[in-house]
Formats: sequence, C-alpha cells, structure tokens
Amino acid sequence: MTRHRFHGDPARFEVVARFIADRFQGARYVADVAGGQGMLTRILRKRFGFEAEVVDPRGWALKGVPARAELYTPAMADYYDLVVGLHPDQALRSVVESAATVAVLVVPCCNFWARDRRLGRDELIEQISEFHNSLGGMSERVTLEFSGPANHGLILRPGVPDMPRYSASKSAFRENMPTSTCTN
Repeated sequence: MTRHRFHGDPARFEVVARFIADRFQGARYVADVAGGQGMLTRILRKRFGFEAEVVDPRGWALKGVPARAELYTPAMADYYDLVVGLHPDQALRSVVESAATVAVLVVPCCNFWARDRRLGRDELIEQISEFHNSLGGMSERVTLEFSGPANHGLILRPGVPDMPRYSASKSAFRENMPTSTCTN
C-alpha cells in the first residue's frame, strides 16, 4: 500500500480516511492531531478533498503534507469542522476536550487518560465516553476495520443540536490559529 514505514497496521490510514469521508460528509477542515508523518492527512486531502493538516509538535510530516509543528490545545478546535485523534497518545485529553465545540473522532491506543491507574482498551473508551457525556455531549462507539486492538474509538459530538458549522469564513483558518504549548 505504501512505501513509508509505520508502527501498526498501515491500512488504518485508508480505513479511517474512508470512515471520515462517509460519516462526516459536511466537514471541510480537519485537524489530524498527533498525526506524525501525516499519512491520514495526505489521504484525506488527495483522495477525499478535505482541507486537512497535521498538528503535531514533533514536526515529522512528510514532504507536501500540511503540518503545524506545535502542540494542540482544545482552544484550536473552533478552527476546524472535525478533530481527529488517531492514536493521539499524550494529546488524548486535548482531543476529547475539543468535543465541547466540534465533532471529534478519537481512536486511543494508550492510556493517557488516567495516569494514576491502568485502563484497558474498553475501560479507557468507557471513561472517555462517560466524561464527555457528563458534560452534556453525545458519544458513539465505533470499531474500525483495520487489524489490531487499537481499532476501537468514539465519535464525540457537542451537546447542542447539530448545526451547520461549515462556512466560507473558515477560508483563513490557518492564519488565525493561536499558538500553543502542550507535551505530546
């Protein structure tokens, strides 16, 4: 599928991109938080026409992949139609907190949610769902069709009725983005 080397199932990028295209058809601007080299962003842009970019302080994005080498904070969410955390590691909480204002797809791989105790995959997803729902949000558990145990996630939506968030005013979303500091 790709000549680039990745940890885990490389098919996950194509699977997640297709899922996003199918489930978030009205979205245009996508943040790929902790997106590493940017394969998800690349596929979202080239195959599905999204205005996607990686937000990852490591600055590892492949040539030609739009990326911001900075830490993601929930304050940035308002500039996007969708925030994606595909195995976001230490950015997990920031990705989930973004669901207060914008739709989120989060597929956690590690427990960066409750550092004081071990959480398995299902308990981690349940904890995230309970947290979001307690704030009035809506969550939906999803299983994505790629191999590995880290293929379960959540769609998180703000607790207000779905309203169109997509407008021409977002055309300058990159120029107005705040800078941030967060460890990832």
